[in-house]
Amino acid sequence: MSSKLIKTAFRVTASLALAVALALPQAAMAEPRHGIAMYGDPVLPPDFVALPYANPDAPFGGRVVSAEVGSFDSLNPYVLRGSVPWQLTFLISESLMGRSLDEPFSLYGLLAETVETGPNREWVEFHLRPEARFSDGTPVTVEDVIFSYEILGTEGHPRYHTFWARVESIEAVGERGVRITFNEDNRELALIAGMRPILQKAQWEGVDFASSDGLTMIPVTSGPYVIESFEAGRFVSLKRDPDYWGRDIPFRRGTMLIDEIRMEFFGDETAAFEAFKVGEVNITRENNVVRWNTQYDFPRVQSGAVTLSVIPHQRPSGMTGFVMNTRLPQFEDWRVREAMIQAFNFEFINDTMTGGEQPRITSYFSNSPLAMTEGPADGRVRDFLEPFADALEPGAMEGYALPVGDGTERNRPGTRAAVDLMEEAGWTIAPDGVMRNEAGEAFTFEIVMETGATELQTIINMYVQSLGRIGVIPRVTTVDGAQYKERTDSFDFGMTYIRRAMSLSPGNEQFLYWGSDLAEVPGSRNLMGVQSEAIDTMIERILNSESQEDFIAASQALDRLLMAGRFVIPIYQWNVSRIAHASDLRFPETLPLFGDWPGWQPDVWWHDPG
Repeated sequence: MSSKLIKTAFRVTASLALAVALALPQAAMAEPRHGIAMYGDPVLPPDFVALPYANPDAPFGGRVVSAEVGSFDSLNPYVLRGSVPWQLTFLISESLMGRSLDEPFSLYGLLAETVETGPNREWVEFHLRPEARFSDGTPVTVEDVIFSYEILGTEGHPRYHTFWARVESIEAVGERGVRITFNEDNRELALIAGMRPILQKAQWEGVDFASSDGLTMIPVTSGPYVIESFEAGRFVSLKRDPDYWGRDIPFRRGTMLIDEIRMEFFGDETAAFEAFKVGEVNITRENNVVRWNTQYDFPRVQSGAVTLSVIPHQRPSGMTGFVMNTRLPQFEDWRVREAMIQAFNFEFINDTMTGGEQPRITSYFSNSPLAMTEGPADGRVRDFLEPFADALEPGAMEGYALPVGDGTERNRPGTRAAVDLMEEAGWTIAPDGVMRNEAGEAFTFEIVMETGATELQTIINMYVQSLGRIGVIPRVTTVDGAQYKERTDSFDFGMTYIRRAMSLSPGNEQFLYWGSDLAEVPGSRNLMGVQSEAIDTMIERILNSESQEDFIAASQALDRLLMAGRFVIPIYQWNVSRIAHASDLRFPETLPLFGDWPGWQPDVWWHDPG
């Protein structure tokens, strides 16, 4: 069995791209421009033909059919209600600007043909393209834009509310202009403004936006795909709009070429994999390296009908693992959380699940120059953390590293450390073998998992066995997709799975992930419930840094705070993506800095019947 290992050189490494972007002076935005970057100028010139990782000569046609594990009961990704296929917003939504995956954080004109900002980015102004249209043929207007920001910021999903709270005013400027003025100094807001989805005002007049049925009120958007058919919980089929208004603008050339994108939903990973093996679906991402190495030799691979592609990237690892809910009294104490981490026998689990081939995530920004360094904080990182030193968990200033087990199933060092930490926190193993406090109450909690996540459930099963060795017997509850979303939205769990992606340009999304203001807001992404003045301050520093040194130092300081907080039990990092696909599905050899990321697959792929 052989894999198609993509070794195309990135034009710049992640660290170099970051350094170059930060070192460049901020261009004066005194006049409308074709793009905007967080720092310096966007790389592509005003007359660029296409994104550098797209093929503007690729043909239209074909279909992509993916196997998805789980279910859905809504097709409206803009409200809290319902469970929505995660890819949907990337395929039907359209915003004023579009993000390049080849730069840390740069946007280029999409619905808007130009962008302009004030000297300090205290306001941003967009001018719409006159040709921009919704899928029903009606024009995208300034009224639609203003309506979209207001409705999303007040009645939409909570992830949109944070931005809206930072808007002082939004107003029309002439026939096609919109100016947004901000109420705080925050350089990133001008870019975030360009990434809000634009909805059709007429569709929602007189309708309760937040409570609308996501299967009957499917949003009308201006994107290149429209929903052609679906069956709740089973499949969604999107077709390429033959009258899509933007097919010839530079940002879209060589993208959105596939005629049909279909998502088939399966009850578990085994059923999804079997469907791919027999050709019922034609593309799948494989996260299990052992299965990739041992089970992808089935007949369709051997015949050449299926290609195995390994896609590298240069973005931070992000955080993947199991998050503890600090809103619950069981997890208020950092010593308890550290005990849960010590009891997690990663080396044994990794050897069992991946043959030991997947490296562990070591921090939220690992695999990047934004990651915390080993040992005590020094330099600007120490300067930033020092005002909060007395309130920080151990390890933030001194240095924190995840424990390393002995590789055996019993993991005696980790078990002993966990027991000692629990004892320090007031919990001891009683004569009946159960971990109890002085009142005789057993230490227990509920692990909530989604049906079909068989690999994660296998990991949890091994973890539960390890916890049993310290007298902790958690309840493991498996629920369907809709129930899982409802429970995580309401923070009704003790521990659950978490995945938070990170970019080379962290910004306002960090408030969504772990900002204090959202810790108690239902549906927020702050699953851990952390409320920390130090964390909030580091995010503010990231947003307002005016030098490369301060930006990197603030990111590294935030990384230290999150790791020393011991909120998540990290598992593997994936520094490559493994994609198995029908051999008639192609992608350009030139890969973006971000690799396999929303905006790359299926966006720049095409069908080649030859």
